[in-house]
Amino acid sequence: MRDYLVFRLYGPLASWGEPAVGGDRPTSAYPSRSAVLGLLGAALGIKRDDKVQLSSLQQSVCIGIKQCVPGSLLRDYHTAQVPSHDKKRIHRTRQSELKTGKKLQTVLSKRDYRCDGLWVVAVWLSPSATISLNEFKKALLKPVYPLSLGRKACPPALPLQPTLVANADLKSALDMEFPAITASNKSDSLWLGTTPYVTYFWEGDVGEINDERVLTTHPWDDPINRSRWQFKQRVMHQLTVEGANDVSV
Repeated sequence: MRDYLVFRLYGPLASWGEPAVGGDRPTSAYPSRSAVLGLLGAALGIKRDDKVQLSSLQQSVCIGIKQCVPGSLLRDYHTAQVPSHDKKRIHRTRQSELKTGKKLQTVLSKRDYRCDGLWVVAVWLSPSATISLNEFKKALLKPVYPLSLGRKACPPALPLQPTLVANADLKSALDMEFPAITASNKSDSLWLGTTPYVTYFWEGDVGEINDERVLTTHPWDDPINRSRWQFKQRVMHQLTVEGANDVSV
């Protein structure tokens, strides 16, 4: 039993990045650890090049996720023209980038998104935490930088409703009730009923949710260096169960 900060993520578009090769940018069905850390960092006002603060944040929290609705998959085909890379100059605007006079190159990529997905996130503190759950809550209620669901083009469509849950187990925290998304809880139940399963993901002790069906995986989503897009593996556990209609979100 421990204390948690629980909040909800919902939006018409989300993109939870996975290891990318070439021009393909796939998305996971649920928020990655990197994405949740990025969201918390943006709320706190930590800049992407502040390695000390990012490392402190990374070592402060453990994360659990409940996937209520994974959403449908959307693939977007991109073509973009960019000038040759110049390490000596940083462009703040697209206009500045195009005024360099350098020959434009065409970049092709495919980017995946989850459409109309719904997730509940629970955050708890590690023994080496330097930030309190209440500080995280205040930051999510009044973020320094805009929050996004994996990409800047994917803002949350609803308030996150961050809530402190005291002295609870992980599953109880993730199953907490949130205000209705649609006009009524009945309408929510009809919408959630299109997905007959919910999946729990968590790190740390495999026994956080005691069930013989728990599966352990090793995703590459723990950031090492954000500027270089380097990640390392971590141990993650997951459990899929029936009964989305019985879950209040």
